[in-house]
This record gives sequence, C-alpha cells and structure tokens, in this order.
Amino acid sequence: MGCRHHIPLLVAILAIATPALSWREYRIRRSIDLSATNPLIPDAKLPTDLVPLNYSLRIELNAAQLAFHGAVNITMTCAKRTNQINLHAHHDLQVDEVNLEVVQHNVGGVEGASAIVKIRRVDRVPKKPLLVVYFHDDFAAGGLYEARIHFKGQIWENTEGLFQGKYKNSEGEYMQEHSYFATYFRPHLARRVFPCFDEPAYKVPFQVTIVRPKGYHTLFNTPLERTETVDDHFEADHFKVTPAMSTFTLGFVVSELSEVTYTATEGDSQVKPALRIWARKDVHDQLKDVKRRVRVVLEHLNRYWNEEYPLEKLDIVALPNFASVKPADNWGLILFKENELQQGYYGITQELVYQWLGSWITPHWWSDAHVNKAVAGFLSASTAIAIDNGVEFEGKWPMTILYSIYYEFSKRYPHSRITGMKQETTCSKTELVLRMLNYTLGAETFRKGLQKFIEHREYKTFVSNDIWEALTKQAHLDNRLCETATVNEIAESWITKDRIPMVSVVRSYEKRTATVTQRLYLRERPHDVPEQDKMLWWIPLVVVRQDGLNFTNTSATKWMKKVREVTLENLPDANNFIIVNPEEIGPFPVNYDQQNWNLLADYLQTEQGRSKIPVYTRAKLLHDAWNLAYAGDLSFATAFNMTLFIQYERNHLVWNPVFTLIDHIGRHIDMSAVHKKFEIYVRTLLTPLYEELVENQRDDEERWKGNLRSLAKSFLCKAGYKPCIEEAQKIFRKWMDSTEPDMGNPVANQYICPVFKWGTQEEWEFGLQRVINFPESRVKSERTYLLKTLAGCPIQAAKINRLLNLTILEDNGNFTDNDISLIFKMLSGGSNGYMALFKFLQQNWDVIKARLKDRESLWDNLINSATGLFTTQEGYDLVSQLYTQRQGDFGTAEHIVEKSLKNIKEETKWSDENLPVIEKWLDNFLSRNKLSEEKFMG
Repeated sequence: MGCRHHIPLLVAILAIATPALSWREYRIRRSIDLSATNPLIPDAKLPTDLVPLNYSLRIELNAAQLAFHGAVNITMTCAKRTNQINLHAHHDLQVDEVNLEVVQHNVGGVEGASAIVKIRRVDRVPKKPLLVVYFHDDFAAGGLYEARIHFKGQIWENTEGLFQGKYKNSEGEYMQEHSYFATYFRPHLARRVFPCFDEPAYKVPFQVTIVRPKGYHTLFNTPLERTETVDDHFEADHFKVTPAMSTFTLGFVVSELSEVTYTATEGDSQVKPALRIWARKDVHDQLKDVKRRVRVVLEHLNRYWNEEYPLEKLDIVALPNFASVKPADNWGLILFKENELQQGYYGITQELVYQWLGSWITPHWWSDAHVNKAVAGFLSASTAIAIDNGVEFEGKWPMTILYSIYYEFSKRYPHSRITGMKQETTCSKTELVLRMLNYTLGAETFRKGLQKFIEHREYKTFVSNDIWEALTKQAHLDNRLCETATVNEIAESWITKDRIPMVSVVRSYEKRTATVTQRLYLRERPHDVPEQDKMLWWIPLVVVRQDGLNFTNTSATKWMKKVREVTLENLPDANNFIIVNPEEIGPFPVNYDQQNWNLLADYLQTEQGRSKIPVYTRAKLLHDAWNLAYAGDLSFATAFNMTLFIQYERNHLVWNPVFTLIDHIGRHIDMSAVHKKFEIYVRTLLTPLYEELVENQRDDEERWKGNLRSLAKSFLCKAGYKPCIEEAQKIFRKWMDSTEPDMGNPVANQYICPVFKWGTQEEWEFGLQRVINFPESRVKSERTYLLKTLAGCPIQAAKINRLLNLTILEDNGNFTDNDISLIFKMLSGGSNGYMALFKFLQQNWDVIKARLKDRESLWDNLINSATGLFTTQEGYDLVSQLYTQRQGDFGTAEHIVEKSLKNIKEETKWSDENLPVIEKWLDNFLSRNKLSEEKFMG
C-alpha cells in the first residue's frame, strides 16, 4: 500500500480497549537501552596505549549538600609508548587537577621502587567528556603506572550517575519521609561519578569504599568486608574486591531499606548465591514471593548455562519511586521499580540473564549490544515458558513482536529512518532469528552451542560472531548443519538487512513437487525498493503435510542457501495440503498456489482441522493470507476464504491479528461503496463472539478473555452496535447532568468515542465545551483525549465543520496550533474526516490561507491531512482538480500535494484491482449469512 504516516484511527482513539501487556513493556524497557547505546557506536574509543589493571575507589556522600567527593587510584600498564593518559570524566565532575598525581612503580625493574612522574599539563577536552594528562617524558612500554585523582560532584535527582530518591514509609500513625542514594552507570555514566576507562572492554577488579551517614547501610556488587567509624556522623563501608568487571556494571545503594524476611527452609544457608530482597517495610508483604521466583529462575539458568551463578551473593532491591525506565542491572545488585517485582518471571529473568551475559561476559563494544539484548530476550521468554508455560505472555510471545516486525520491515522506508527505532527492531528480529535457530538446529544443540560460547570467556568480552561461531561448531558436531554452512552466514543474511523475505510455494500436483522462491516482502506500494533483486536470505523450509501431520519435527526439510529458487520433492497428493514454516519458526510469510490455500481453508472449517493445527499455525495462516492480499500477492477472495473458520474460533491468539487486519482493510476501503458490506461482514463475525464472551463472563476468568471481549466491543461500538451505544450514552448522560462537569470526567475512555460518533449533536457539543472550559488544574492528557475523540470519532459532517469553523475560521483562543494539528491528524483517520476537511479547505481557501499565512507548519499539516488519504479515482479527481485550480498557491505545501497525488494514484490501482473482488466475495458471504440489523445503528 502507499506510504502512510498517520496514526491508525483505532489505535489513536480506542487504545483503552487494548491494555498494555506487562511482559511487552518489560521487553521494551530492558536494561540494555539501545536508544542509549546506539549513539555510542561511532564514538572514538580511548587510546589503547594504557590498559587499566585495577581501581581503588573511595566515595564519600554529603547528603545534606546533595554532593559527593572521593578519590580513585587507577593502576595501569603501558602497552605502547605514550606521553599522555586519557580518561573519561563528565563535564559536571570536578577534578582536582592541582593535586593530581601519577606514580611509576617498579622503576628500573626494581620491585617496590616508585617515582613521581612529572606532569606537563591537565586538559578537559571541550565538548567531550575526556580528561587528558600530558607528561614531559614518555611512559615506557611494559611500565606500571598509577594515577591518583581526587574529584567531587553533585548528587542528581534524575537517574544518571549518582542520584537521590525519596519515599514515604508508615511509622506508627505517621508517614515518615526517607531518602536513598543509588547509582545508574549503564551504558556510560560511571564517568559522571569518577574518572575512569568508561568502555565495556575494560574489565578489571575494583576495591571500593563508601562513606555514608550513620543510620544508613550500603549495598554494593560484592559483600561487605568491614565497617569503620569515620566520626560522629559517618561510617565507611569497605567491600570485598570485585572480580574483573566493566565500569557500567558497578553500582551501590545507600539506604534505610530493610531486608524482606522469609521463613527459612532447611539448607537455605548453603544455597548459592546468598540471596537477599530489599524494600521499604510497607511493601514487604507484596514481595514475599520474589525470593522463591528468583531462586527458580537461577536454577533454570544454572542448568541452561551449565555454569553456576558467578558471584557469591545477589541483592535484589525494590527501589521506591525509582524514576528510571529500565532496571539497573549492576552485577550482583539489581535495582527494580517496586511494581516490576510483584508478578511473573519474564522481567526477573531478563535481568538475571544479564548477570551472565552482560556482566560476567560483556559485549566488547556497543555495536554488539543488540545481540546481547536479543539473546537475553529469547532466553528470558523460553525460561518463563519452561517455568510456568509463560502465563504472563498469554501466548503472545513471539507473535506480538513478530507481527510488529512484519509491518515495520515491509514498509518502503522501515523505521521512518529513525535510528533508535531501527536498533530496537533489529534486536527484535535477531531474537526471532535465535528462536528460528533453536528450532531448526534443535534446542539441545542450541543450548550446548551457547554453553560452548561462554566457556573460557569468564570475565572477558565478546563480539557477535563469537556466538554464531560457537553455534556453528556445535551444529557441525551434532550433524545439524552441513559442514559447508555456518550460523554466521545464516544470521548475517537476516540481521544486516532492514527487511524480511516472503516465500512462495507453487505445487506441481502431478509431479508431487513444489517450486519454492524467495523475494523481498513489501506491503506498501509502490514496490520500488532499490536493489531488492539482490536481497537473498538463508531460509529453513520446515514442511508439515496433511497426510502425516506432525508439528513436533522442526528440522528443515531443505535450506534456501541465499538462492532464489529450490524444489521440494516427495510431497503428498493433490487432496492433501502442505504447510511451510509452521508455528512461525522463521520470521517470514508464506504464500501458496490457489489449490493449497483452498485445501487449508476447507480443513480449518472442520472441527478436526482446528484441533489438529496448532494455534500459532492457525494464526499464521490467517495473518499471512490477509497481509499477502493487502500487499497484492494474493487474491482477496482467497484471503477472505481463510477467515471462514474464524466464526468457530475462540482462541484469542488467532483473533488478535484479525482486529488489526479489519482495521487496515476497513480504513482503506472507507471511501468506497464496498465499505458498508464490509462493516456488515465484521458485525457478522464479531457479534456472536462478543455475545458469547459476555454470556460466559466470570470474575475469575483468564485475563485474555477480558481483553478479547474489550477488543470485540470496541469494534462493534465503532460499527454501531446498539447495546454498546446505549450503554455509553447512559453513562455519558451522568456527566452531562452533573453540577460541575468541568471538575472531572467520570466517563471511562471506552465510552466517549461511541457517543461522539453515534450520539447527538448535543452530546458532542457538551464534549466540545469541556475542552474549551478545561481547567488548568486538571491533567492535560484528559483534555488531549477528549479533543482526539471530538475530531476523530464523528461521522457527521456537521460536527466536524463546527470544530473546524471554531478553530480555523473563528480562530478561537482556546485552541493552540498543536491542538489544531492534532485535529487534522485525527480527521485523517477516516474518510468522513478527511473528506470533510478537504471540502472545508476547498470552500474556505482564501480565508484559511490568510489565517495560516505565518503558520507554515500548520498549513503543511492541513494540506497533508486533507489531500493525502484518498484511495479511489474519485478522490484522485478531487485532489487533482484542487491542485489544478490552486497550482502555485500551495506555498510550502506544493510538494506535499504533489506527493499526495502520486500516492493516491498507487492506492487507486490497488482499489481498482481489489474492490471488485472484495465486493463479489462479500455479496456471496452475506447472501448465506444473515445478521439481524436491528442490533445496529443505521
């Protein structure tokens, strides 16, 4: 389809119907923040002339002044002659340059002999967090040197470097305020606290002392060795020397938090590592189960890696009001938000995986961080599934990330050319490639390969290829991969492209063979991606056949070794289907010849078929069919045939992609006469599902049933389901009857859009007045949501014109330019909106042009929203006529309307090709399936 950058209307105004998945939030907000590490990839590395051997670090907290000071001694060896030391030190960190001292040890080869090295000057590099010390004489290669540096800095409120947090805890009848001090050094924030070699490849031991106020205690990476009194107010905590570690894995917490107590069981004291959970007392009861869950995960990971947890202790801290988006996964000391610890295994597992792969074995540079995160994501999901069948996923791993990959990488311009988004989607794709390898190489070979990878890398670093090479060696050893093939080649073919392939399977039923081809998968039109003919992947062809259904064998029947075409042989006869890539083993869609699709559609309509084909495969077949049709690679008649079994389907995993696909297709055909028939089709599918879910609703039902019921209800409300509209209007009336309607909104978001779409002008006007009179004291996001629904939900031109007249022609002062841009954006979500906006622009051109004369951004947004969403010849003619009439008068938006015309022409081709097919299928379907229209608005 054409390139669309507006927010889908359903997503924008009905997000309340799709509660965020806690596990998905977790996987997005993991400790390895690719948006933070990606900008570091091109950073210049420190010179390698000097290599650190160890640190001796002392930090003293001044809680009253929110400051700290300290000293660091860095012992280094000289690898190559140099006359300077380069260290990272943030601009905000003050370094005592006057008393900075560098000592050479073992002078003249005499052990114990030392001498002060004369310093020429000390520089702070402008605009770079670097401290450079220059010397009169060169350091000798092989020499041993020690830099002794004093420093001081501020304790921040934001979670960068050393920060302060506050919380309240009940103490008797009162709430007492407490403070804590903690560090967050990932990925390169240790330099904010002390001068150091702040790169992941430098892994050395640390000897650390923390001086803190009395009454507090300190948690650090390693156990406490001893505590000394400094004076009446301060104590010094000395900790055991750490193993070799990177600066970003260093961390400490100074607090009054207390250990969550548990009923000890026999043998607890002998279990390694020593495990403690820390929290404020008020939440201890909510965290009683954390220790057990952490132990369960540690046991699984110990077995998986075939390596014990590498440290003697592990502290887990539920940090109150922890403002960081991501946990702080310090080695041996993990800091979570309180609510992140209260349920499930996935989030805990993510951070524990990083204790092995991230802290113990560390990416050599930030360019390898995405692979580290991908391995952690895959192992966390598979571990959670092994422990309790992944209850918290509700079966949605890996489908949720898989579908997002399908949509993102099938665009003409993936990630909208946003680098941070590219890193996240590449990481997700890498996670799916790991899952594919786990299937095709075999879980045991995959596990042994990862074990081989970590062997002999303890306390060292790795690059991505080290993982692929270890998997290759194990796969060759187990005869799971031919000797001429490598996992490096397989992984490289997937990870280095911002694309995914599609596979086409065309069977020769007489010969019982199939020709299998691969090419770039594109949903958006035009399909004009440069060099797409050169793009090839290593693709495993796992085949399931109807005459011997077996979904447990995930070995590849054949690999497409970066070749365009291969042949599958010895296939079943013409009465039996085949399925390639069952269970979404690889992240690619599969197309078939017409007869194979028909065999699949017929089989899925039988109870036996739905019971024998697993849920992921049912979902895949449906998802692939619709997306391939949307992309122009499959007849919509075939895709719609694949939906016939959905009338009998009650598994939410199969239904979830249906809602997205209905929304996509519905919006695209919104302007055509076919849309009404499509809406009746949607009503026919969803009404029995929703009414059955309502009838069988229970207080103790699984969460997915509530989510599915909510989604079905949202779509039915959008389609005018009277029980929903009446319920919404009844609740909305209570707001209208309240004496102070501007003091708060008692109506849940899910009810607002149905009222504004199907309700009266009076109800809509009431909502408009609430936006106009919105008090400054209330949360601004409530006003934003109201404005979105006022613009995006109505189907009546009168409501839309009232809003446009008020904000543009009357220039009402209650609406900012951002408000007006939001209105334009929401109107572009459906044909009623953008058609009304187009006519408004057409009829009021001169006045609007004058109003927006000095507001170019707003003018550009208006032209984009008013002209860019048409999909039919009628729409093309309207925009073309306006362009002809006003050519040269569009100003800064001239290129926008020209781009709109180009896109509409592509969309018109799609409509001309597909709308007759869709209409014919719908006519046939609706003639055989009658639904009482009395339940719906006109």
